[in-house]
Amino acid sequence: MSSFRTISPTDTTSAVFHSYLLGVVAPRPIAFASTVDSQGKVNLSPFSFFNVFGSNPPILIFSPSRRVRDNTIKHTLENVQEVKEVVINIVNYAMVQQMSLASCEYEKGVNEFIKAGFSEEPSILVKPPRVKEAPAAFECRVNQIIATGTEGGAGNLVICEILLAHIQEDIINAKNQIDPQKLDAVARMGNDWYCRAYGDAIFSVPKPNQKKGIGFDNIPAQIRYSTVLTGNDLGMLGNIEALPTKEEISEFTSQSAIQEIVTNKHNSLAVKEALHQIAKAYLLEGKVKEAWLTLLQEGK
Repeated sequence: MSSFRTISPTDTTSAVFHSYLLGVVAPRPIAFASTVDSQGKVNLSPFSFFNVFGSNPPILIFSPSRRVRDNTIKHTLENVQEVKEVVINIVNYAMVQQMSLASCEYEKGVNEFIKAGFSEEPSILVKPPRVKEAPAAFECRVNQIIATGTEGGAGNLVICEILLAHIQEDIINAKNQIDPQKLDAVARMGNDWYCRAYGDAIFSVPKPNQKKGIGFDNIPAQIRYSTVLTGNDLGMLGNIEALPTKEEISEFTSQSAIQEIVTNKHNSLAVKEALHQIAKAYLLEGKVKEAWLTLLQEGK
């Protein structure tokens, strides 16, 4: 059993707690924000305190926090205070190194599009340009800016309403959904770490939606306390709406591989271990009902 370190924000420095937060609350999507100041000078900077917070109206929020080290504010915050518009560009793997270069703390007025080698694409409804290389970009009006504090590390929640979205056609699949493999998004971790949402790193978990799973409490004890099945395995089992019927269980028993195992009456522990291993293999393939049919052979 793992031990825990319990930490109060008031018992450590802001820098140390900031590091813990960014290391644990991860991965975080990246808002690559392009803004302009009152003189029309362009700024481009990434922020990982970012997410979507509604679709009607469509709302994105990102936070250009006050710098922990010296309590200064960022040019992006100054810009959205002056011109209440922003384009939030989405970052994929093909542009992550350029995005990192744009995060350098250049002097005010320096155009990070030029420094990082990105192409400015004129927006349609807002003044800041979008990043042409980005797989998606959202032209936004800044509805509100909420400061969460005045000390270093405090957030500034920039509440953005999407006015127009630009999405590359080739990341939209035949079902009119975003293909995560083609999006190839990256996200921020702690310190210098990032992660890539691509390949085997992407997996699906069916949503319960209107269906109600039977829950952990209705999983028989001999299954719930299995030494083979993990919490994830049990979560999948608990998400089924109803247990298989006796008829379904009997029909499944006729399979030779299962029959051979359950006839080993002299070693109930070996039977249980074998059935649980087979069920686990089914779960790895997403075959929840087959896993249940296997597990319910125990004790027959």
